[in-house]
Amino acid sequence: MSTMGSWVYIMVELAIAVLAILGNVLVCWAVWLNSNLQNVTNFFVVSLAAADIAVGVLAIPFAITISIGFCAACHNCLFFACFVLVLTQSSIFSLLAIAIDRYIAIRIPLRYNGLVTGTRAKGIIAVCWVLSFAIGLTPMLGWNNCSQPKEGRNDSQSCGEGQVACLFEDVVPMNYMVYYNFFACVLVPLLLMLGVYLRIFLAARRQLKQMESHPLPGERARSTLQKEVHAAKSLAIIVGLFALCWLPLHIINCFTFFCPECPHAPPWLMYLTIILSHTNSVVNPFIYAYRIRRKSFSLVDGTRHIGRRVNVPTDPPRGQFPLWTERREPWLAQHEAQQEGSGVRGSGHFMLGGLHEVRATASENLGWAGPGPPLWKHLEVPL
Repeated sequence: MSTMGSWVYIMVELAIAVLAILGNVLVCWAVWLNSNLQNVTNFFVVSLAAADIAVGVLAIPFAITISIGFCAACHNCLFFACFVLVLTQSSIFSLLAIAIDRYIAIRIPLRYNGLVTGTRAKGIIAVCWVLSFAIGLTPMLGWNNCSQPKEGRNDSQSCGEGQVACLFEDVVPMNYMVYYNFFACVLVPLLLMLGVYLRIFLAARRQLKQMESHPLPGERARSTLQKEVHAAKSLAIIVGLFALCWLPLHIINCFTFFCPECPHAPPWLMYLTIILSHTNSVVNPFIYAYRIRRKSFSLVDGTRHIGRRVNVPTDPPRGQFPLWTERREPWLAQHEAQQEGSGVRGSGHFMLGGLHEVRATASENLGWAGPGPPLWKHLEVPL
């Protein structure tokens, strides 16, 4: 690529780095500041945002560095080249964990609280990061081209004894990138996520059809399920964007590996696909911001309340609760049972818009038992 083209590439990469850092820092900050956002799903979202921040802080500068082809020891160059693979793998594991979390929430909501806890989520995140480092840094353990350097710009005559021109394709073997990194560690998880989200939407459609025959007692359960489906759609979009941003680069690697006699992709196309892959770290915060904005500011009659309890009518019109949380404690159920004579037993806990816990006794039929109005009096607004 020409000198002008290289400068354009560097400037675009730096702009992406700044946007990725700012956007994802805001995501982490929003979750840290607002306790209503501190749920299991958002733990995985924060892990994904942390990987995107690291892309802006470390991976993009490393990518710019190895695009220049400076002289360095082979294993130092390998670390620069492989670090972005660590972050990519962490993003994939976070997306897969989110998909499984959504599946449990919709498929078996009554068991969600027992199966998915904050402690388990944090443990899973830690394991995912350890595996990501193990997978991404595998070339440093011996699966590399350091023992057989290519002839050309990276030979010892141009860089000196024990050094190579640091270029990704010269130090990382293409069979690692295709068979191990792409087929095993990227494509398989993406196919698993596709299957999980397909099962989510099929299960949700089946449950919604079943609820059509019981519109009144199942109205709130239906609303809960609809909000869960909406959240799953937003997260499925994130998975789709990840595939859209990363697959072109891997497809080019496959052509290069399986068809060595074919003309190699021109440098401008390689740089374009690299930029596209890094752009994925920028788009996710916009999706989060859209979801958070709807959850924060779409309340009854245009009321704006964030992170505190609000009172609403006991019989609101259908469809005017885009995102809210109802918490019913045992003392509240007993108190209203005495007042209304409704015979309510136990407690229900309904969380919509991604905060998706549903607990109810059989007599409550997912939230309402006996005469008297549904317990819409104590609502807590989540983001």
